Amino acid sequence: MYKRKMGSFAQKIIKKYPILTIIGPRQSGKSTFCRTQFPEYNYVSLETTADYELAKEDPVGFFSKYPSPLIIDEVQNVPSLLSDLQTIVDAPKFNSHYILTGSHQLLLMESISQSLAGRTTLLNLLPLSLNELKQNELKLDIDTRIYTGGYPRIYDKQLNPTQWINQYIKTYVERDVRQLIQLKDLDLFQRFLGLCAGRVGQLLNIESLANDCGVSGPTIKSWISILEASFILFRLQPHHQNFGKRLIKSPKLYFYDTGLACALLKINEPKHLTAHPLKGSLFENYVILEKLKQSYNKGESPSFYFWRDSQGHEVDLIIEQSQMLYPIEIKSSQTFQRKFLSDIKLLNSLQKPDNKNDLGQVIYGGQDSYTTQGYKVLSWSEI
Repeated sequence: MYKRKMGSFAQKIIKKYPILTIIGPRQSGKSTFCRTQFPEYNYVSLETTADYELAKEDPVGFFSKYPSPLIIDEVQNVPSLLSDLQTIVDAPKFNSHYILTGSHQLLLMESISQSLAGRTTLLNLLPLSLNELKQNELKLDIDTRIYTGGYPRIYDKQLNPTQWINQYIKTYVERDVRQLIQLKDLDLFQRFLGLCAGRVGQLLNIESLANDCGVSGPTIKSWISILEASFILFRLQPHHQNFGKRLIKSPKLYFYDTGLACALLKINEPKHLTAHPLKGSLFENYVILEKLKQSYNKGESPSFYFWRDSQGHEVDLIIEQSQMLYPIEIKSSQTFQRKFLSDIKLLNSLQKPDNKNDLGQVIYGGQDSYTTQGYKVLSWSEI
């Protein structure tokens, strides 16, 4: 069992809303987190057939059987239950709380916006972060971290990451996808997953993916949306501010877990990453994901982008802060080189930041961290 960084924020926010909703990938630790943080709450999972049927057919009987305070796990399985929950929390004498968890954004978010707007706050719980692993005294080299990913069960049971993730794909990803779309050719969709992994950290080209997969562009768009909704992959959008230059408009593709990407790429051991052609892209995915987890664990909704102009100048990650863009360059090299700063400096020359003591970061694969010319050079282990 791992102590999660989101715990303190969840304890504070639950006092301000009648309902707390926690979403994230399957097996990211949502159920364990809720039951550990709120042991006094009753618990029910809508993955259980009997409780699923009761919630669907007799919501009044369901809430009589499971009184508040209550954790309802995988609530997206019965989205109609949220309308009944709205009625309960709107009652004049209501003085208790509910915690909802879900692993499907599409199935859950529409129901929340219709029934629970203003009554719930939303938190994202992703697989274990670097800080959470270090806090639990799990110290691993960067290749092992990328290869293993962050799913808690792998660490808790000391499982083989490749074997476990391959089963995860079969038992969760494929099942969930079939619930959301009429998938006739599972082998074709598996090929599509592998092609997405092969494009990690690259500009998304729908036409290229469609040609390589042998399906239409609209089908590819639909499949990507489903994988995003199921917390398998996400798109990092380019920033729209052009500073007088034409910018790239296509997003870049990343995975919510680098271990999952490695399994799809048939990387079966950490040492296989050393000379792998996608090592740099997977390292980039890992760092961006860590930054995303840091924000989510504080209850924030980060404004993350990348920046690239038509001349090929690129900053891997920029964080929008008020009117300024905070640039972060990501390099898997174990040796820092001053040329890593060139595109950050170009971006800063266009926007002219006020804080000369913190002009941006370079996160790299080495061990030393220091500041040079107002830029932070950070080891991957210190992010």
